[in-house]
Amino acid sequence: MYISKDRYEELKKELERLETEGRKEIAKRLKEAKQLGDLSENSEYQEARSGQVWLEQKINHLTEILRQAEIIRKSPNKEVVGLGSEVVLRKDGEEKTYTIVGSDEANPSKGSISNESSLGKLLLGKRVGDEVTLKTPRGEAHYSIMKVS
Repeated sequence: MYISKDRYEELKKELERLETEGRKEIAKRLKEAKQLGDLSENSEYQEARSGQVWLEQKINHLTEILRQAEIIRKSPNKEVVGLGSEVVLRKDGEEKTYTIVGSDEANPSKGSISNESSLGKLLLGKRVGDEVTLKTPRGEAHYSIMKVS
């Protein structure tokens, strides 16, 4: 799983927060709910237990992401598109800038496209001046690579 250094740090902070503050909050909720009596009919306790299950699943998920993460390092090669590259594309006379990121960080509306997306796959390994054609439901879209940084 490819992620940027910034995203890695965000996930690490979120994991730390869940492991400390999140677990403390759940423990407090469970303790308060237990004091209400019969646990079999105690909706507050059941909700707190559900919250605990969700929290632990989230912690496990983030732990796994961080364990498997490979931090994207920008290539010094400004001629070839790779992970972490910022690419200026021209389509129909208009230029748009995209950053090639891992699938976890993709947000096309903000200019981040996944290396696993159709366009991302087409761009990887291409050079400034190359043209790529993306087949879409509306037909073909033609892009020219103007700049790689």
